[in-house]
Amino acid sequence: MAKVIKVIEVLAQSNKSWEDAAQKAVTEASKSVRNIKSIYIKEKSAKVVKNKIEKYRITAKISFEIE
Repeated sequence: MAKVIKVIEVLAQSNKSWEDAAQKAVTEASKSVRNIKSIYIKEKSAKVVKNKIEKYRITAKISFEIE
């Protein structure tokens, strides 16, 4: 039987890093999606306040296998 993969786009942010934002995206998506296979970081951005990064933000695509 052939595998079917679905892709969703998500946004996430973190106070620590882009990597932490990516982990938060996977953790949150896993609450409603099973069989997550990969995450592709499409965009990175940051919110800056008083010359300091306050929020690390990502736009990502999460791939998961359909059962």
